[in-house]
Amino acid sequence: MAGLSLSFSPFLPWPVLWAVAAVAGVVALLNLGAGLRGAIVRALALALAVLALANPSVMRQDRETLPNVVAVVLDRSASQGLGERTAQTDAVRDALAARLKGLHDTEVRMIDAGANGIGADGTQLFGALANALGDVPPERVGGAIIVTDGEVDDVPAKAAALGFSAPVHALITGHADERDRRIALVEAPRFGIVGKTQTVRFRVIDHGPDMPGSATVVVRRDGEEIARRSVAVGAVSDVDVEIAHGGANIVELDAEAVPGELTDVNNKAVLSIEGIRDKMRVLLVSGEPHAGERTWRNLLKADANVELVHFTILRPPHKQDGTPINELSLIAFPTRTLFAEKISDFDLIIFDRYAQEGILPQMYFDNITEYVRNGGAVMLASGPDYASDSSLWGTSLADILPAEPTGGVIEQPFRPKVTDLGKRHPVTRDLPGSTVDPPAWSEWFRTVETTQKGGTEVMSGAKDEPLLVLSRQQKGRVAMLLSDHVWLWARGFEGGGPYVDLLRRLSHWLMKEPDLEEEALRASARGADLLVERQTMADTAAPVTVTGPTGEQSQLQLKEAEPGLWRGTFATRTMGLWRVTDGTLTALANVGPANPREFQEVVSTEARLAPLTEETHGTVRRVADPAGGSGVVVPRVALVSTGSSFGGEGWIGFKQADVSVVRGVGVLPLFGGLLGLALLLGALAAMWAREGWVPRTR
Repeated sequence: MAGLSLSFSPFLPWPVLWAVAAVAGVVALLNLGAGLRGAIVRALALALAVLALANPSVMRQDRETLPNVVAVVLDRSASQGLGERTAQTDAVRDALAARLKGLHDTEVRMIDAGANGIGADGTQLFGALANALGDVPPERVGGAIIVTDGEVDDVPAKAAALGFSAPVHALITGHADERDRRIALVEAPRFGIVGKTQTVRFRVIDHGPDMPGSATVVVRRDGEEIARRSVAVGAVSDVDVEIAHGGANIVELDAEAVPGELTDVNNKAVLSIEGIRDKMRVLLVSGEPHAGERTWRNLLKADANVELVHFTILRPPHKQDGTPINELSLIAFPTRTLFAEKISDFDLIIFDRYAQEGILPQMYFDNITEYVRNGGAVMLASGPDYASDSSLWGTSLADILPAEPTGGVIEQPFRPKVTDLGKRHPVTRDLPGSTVDPPAWSEWFRTVETTQKGGTEVMSGAKDEPLLVLSRQQKGRVAMLLSDHVWLWARGFEGGGPYVDLLRRLSHWLMKEPDLEEEALRASARGADLLVERQTMADTAAPVTVTGPTGEQSQLQLKEAEPGLWRGTFATRTMGLWRVTDGTLTALANVGPANPREFQEVVSTEARLAPLTEETHGTVRRVADPAGGSGVVVPRVALVSTGSSFGGEGWIGFKQADVSVVRGVGVLPLFGGLLGLALLLGALAAMWAREGWVPRTR
């Protein structure tokens, strides 16, 4: 397409040129007013002179019309995979591609959007539309078509945010009579005290015709059912959940499915309640003052989560010197209060070099044994006292202690060693200094000789005698440290050793810290991957079964990452709660947001996009066959140059943009070269001839 235009490039500034033109005009008017011969010719000559100074040119432009750009955004989010929506979307895409191809000077851009990965929350379509049209001037955009189920989470509040002024049409997949049930959390606590309960409030919401008025909801904690109740649909309900352990307590609410509903994925709501231990109460009983007594005390007092009760036996009953009781400054040992009335209040009891000296009657040791079997924990840090005739082995504690004293004590230097089983146990695995031989820590000088009766030996002492033995007793736990020289590490003797790591891990294992369990299966989300860890004392780890939110199952082989710890990574494909089991242990992990918006509301709707389409003079309509067939109904397309509506019954329109780009420019100066010279000389010659002409008289 070519076009002509006239332009000026004056030899003088415009103000000067206008002044010259004014002078020439005045002269021409004076000549005409005086009636001089040749005044008209003179005026024409002056006009040509002024025009020559203006330097007019004829410009010829070669223009190319640019096509309109129409964007078609195809929703590929997870909710679009429900029912017939994927097939409908593909059918609409093919039909639109064929129809838009017939539009004159129209460029079509197909955009797959919404499949934003595990980390995204909700369906994001308009961001993809903006990116696709980022290189297109706004005036070239003819409009956009959004093919979606209507559940879009980034719809602009105003059409101005689109960045172009053109119609937006929405073609809605799915059906108008869809049924679905979902469960929504109203109040979801994030933290809770271990052993206490937290209240979770929720609501069951139904969409669609002929839905029941009540629903059965199953409550699970870490995969184990803890409650089942019938609730009214639409009403706020609540359930109390006990925080069973420290760390993440995965709570799952599962509402029964409704026949014919779109999906049961959103029938589940998941929340993670972080279990926080309240003050852990520890009773430390030191049988006598000794060099290592303060090691335990200082370590436990340094932990802000530990409430320590410490007694040291300074005056056993057999040491009587006749001093009246009222003159003693010592505090009486409240044995009945501690070991009969309030023994269950303690999370851990530590006997530090304690021997029977008539302070605790046998019935109290019976209480301690039952306390352990019912879930308590006992730690013995022993020295020569355990090998003596007054050893605690002579009490009913012998029923739960894993090592029997032989009566001997080995007094010789040695470096504590982590055993082969200890290298697999979380308490002693990777202790700083344990990876070299001999270990990079200082020596001890005393080991109590024992015969191991049970439990797991994780460290050995002199002559490979058991040094640290851990044991489970029904619901409780017992640990025995068969040397009283750990204080040498605390004092830095010959460089010391990792006493803080060892004793802290040991006490936390006794108090059932989940991260220190010797048999455990854990799962955690790492972006779109599921990291599975199997902690075991066995030589091998069995494959695990991974179950996704929609019920699909896969096998995952684990590889040994370090002694006792096996790992595997599984690439997930959908957001939601994933289960991992090896047949004995089960672990849960949530991939992506705990309750993704993508599945909170899955019923197709026209409501979300209607305000935007109305503001842009577009349309919103369903593509499902109204007659109930499996096909789709796609409207005709047309270009509209002007008008306030871009759609009607059976058709949708796009704005026809009149945009072109200049491909070439030609300029012809009118007073340049011979043409300009001829015009000026012709004007002068005409003026001379007119003035020299004398009319003939008769």
